[in-house]
Amino acid sequence: MNKKRTWKLGLVIMALLTLLPAATGNAAAVLEEVPFPMDSSNQAGWWSPLDTYGLGFEYAYMAYNAPGSIVSKHTVAIARRDNDGNWSKLPLMNGTVPAEFNDDLGHNQPSIARDGSGRFHVFASMHSNPWNYYRSDTVGGIPQNHSDELPQGMNVTYPIVTTAPNGDLYLLVRVDKDTAGKREAVLFRWNNADSVWSQIKVIASHLNRSVYPDDLVFDANGDLHILFEWAYFAASPLRHQLSYLKYSPSTNTFTKADGTSVVPPVSLTTADIVQPLAPSEIYVQSGSDPGGPGVQSAKMTVDSDGHPYIAYRYREEGSTSFSVKQATYGTGGWALQTVYNAAPTNAAIDVTWTGNAARIYYVKSSGSDRAFMAVNTGGAFTETSLAPGIPVERLAVDRSPKGVDIMYLVDVTNLKLYYGRNE
Repeated sequence: MNKKRTWKLGLVIMALLTLLPAATGNAAAVLEEVPFPMDSSNQAGWWSPLDTYGLGFEYAYMAYNAPGSIVSKHTVAIARRDNDGNWSKLPLMNGTVPAEFNDDLGHNQPSIARDGSGRFHVFASMHSNPWNYYRSDTVGGIPQNHSDELPQGMNVTYPIVTTAPNGDLYLLVRVDKDTAGKREAVLFRWNNADSVWSQIKVIASHLNRSVYPDDLVFDANGDLHILFEWAYFAASPLRHQLSYLKYSPSTNTFTKADGTSVVPPVSLTTADIVQPLAPSEIYVQSGSDPGGPGVQSAKMTVDSDGHPYIAYRYREEGSTSFSVKQATYGTGGWALQTVYNAAPTNAAIDVTWTGNAARIYYVKSSGSDRAFMAVNTGGAFTETSLAPGIPVERLAVDRSPKGVDIMYLVDVTNLKLYYGRNE
């Protein structure tokens, strides 16, 4: 998912909430409140709720949970910002009725991608449920329910979707196989030319383990980089052994970061493990955080040569809070660095590549400033506050084709969604 516009005077007055010096010496970051109500359930760490489009121009598409008919329910919509800074709202519809779902924090949140033909694809509200899939029937149109067009007979959670260089879409979800004692990662493809979905493969599976999808990122060569975590079956908020996989659609082959071929589905004995288990780290099935070391949330980008840069949250041995870490791959294997560990963080993280450095985005759990960006300068990470005074709890970031970081910042306390530009 990788996409300046002239500001209208009225929007400047409303939108220019803060200007901050960027850590890499570029133009200041700008935030703007999205002018539509947001539901309190609009918060997740795994989602991909933001897409951008345009080279000579720039559009942003922000999928979010909007208020429902009662407090415990929500609808879903796309907040679209055009090149002139104008906003429009595109609700997900079941025919003439807005699609409405039960609130379920951490699960029933949307992911979005725009295909090469300009149609929106939104996956919403699936926690071990059949598909809730919505697509525009016309370019840029209102998304309608097309759930029956995906392979049936499966219960799905954590949809992550991205657009390939050729306009196809790739979707990663967790599919429950509870009677078999596993919850697997399955990869799907939207053939944009033929307008049809198909299943590629089950890519990760292990007995008594559940896979948690994290991210999908394409490089300039058209290869797909895949990131996911593992938990004890059937579920746990604390995960382990963050794993990486690369898929080459042109050859239908899967490899590790070192180029070694692997046959999917990978298991914990064949997966490319980014963050290994610490000596005291163990798998525990738990409905709440069991404590101890482990992973919780991860995102990825690739540099100009297609090498992965991974940002993730990991609780080290002896710690009660999650550090923000970076993983890169080199001749010695995976190199792990601590980006931030001075205070607790939320399950919200992202990372972009600027052309010469990775920007790591994260959220602190308390304080007047909560959303931050860190960049490695001279061997150490320097952080910059992105939204002073705004209690941001969740975020997503997309590097637009124009080379701007577009930010999606969630203020649950005040039920506000913010759009941001970090050049």
